[in-house]
Amino acid sequence: MKKIFSRFSPVLLAALLLMPLACKNETLTVMSYNVRYGAANDGDNSWDLRKSATTAMLEKVRPDVFGVQEALPFQIDYILESAPQYKCYGIGRDDGENGERMSVFYNTNRLELEDCGTWWLSETPDVPSKGWDAKYPRTATWALLKDLKCDRELYFVDTHLDHRGKAARREGLLMIVNKVKEMNSDVPMVLVGDFNVEPADSALLALEGLMLDARTTAARTDTTASFNGFKKPLKVIDYIYYNGFSQAREFRVVSEKFDGKPFISDHYPIVAKLKY
Repeated sequence: MKKIFSRFSPVLLAALLLMPLACKNETLTVMSYNVRYGAANDGDNSWDLRKSATTAMLEKVRPDVFGVQEALPFQIDYILESAPQYKCYGIGRDDGENGERMSVFYNTNRLELEDCGTWWLSETPDVPSKGWDAKYPRTATWALLKDLKCDRELYFVDTHLDHRGKAARREGLLMIVNKVKEMNSDVPMVLVGDFNVEPADSALLALEGLMLDARTTAARTDTTASFNGFKKPLKVIDYIYYNGFSQAREFRVVSEKFDGKPFISDHYPIVAKLKY
């Protein structure tokens, strides 16, 4: 996808002018991680056999904030127990209690949760529902966070778009961005997730002119595919988008082995370092 804004776009310049001076040299490490549905019959790649690799990955990458997709409550509990510096918010996509959770984890040494919520990606976003042509209910989890290093707020949004519904993917992305703009368009925003589309897909046009893709705009970047299917890098379907930051300094796919496991999940985590 082509770059949406030039380095000196009016939107980015305005954000810089409004930003507290203390923030201008700070970077925030953000991550998206599809952990793979923990109840799946994955044999040698089952969650219980690879969960320790997630702990090892977090110890190495040390994201300040990250979103997970496909997580069930016992997977969320494991991450919180094994990495106690994090807290999280996320609810079940089926009815607010049951089903997969798109949970947002934040390091309490760096970030403080000020507000949070969930939207269903549908025509009725405030109630459990399935939207447009989606096969399953899909949600976006949002968190308003305060960066304790420089007294700056940011929105972090985590989602998992439908694997079947083309309209659901396009309309869901547009709804997410518009919802955050309604709350406060001056606050920087990060949007991460498994979008279930490759970079040339028209669904991403919903973000054009609104957000930047860290993979394509980072000063140092990575071309490795993010979905591996427990075999090998296959395709790019996981994304980190942002606005209100001056630069993406780095984007990378976390494809190395952890704790001796060949694959941490059927998706590699993706990480970006964003400069205020």
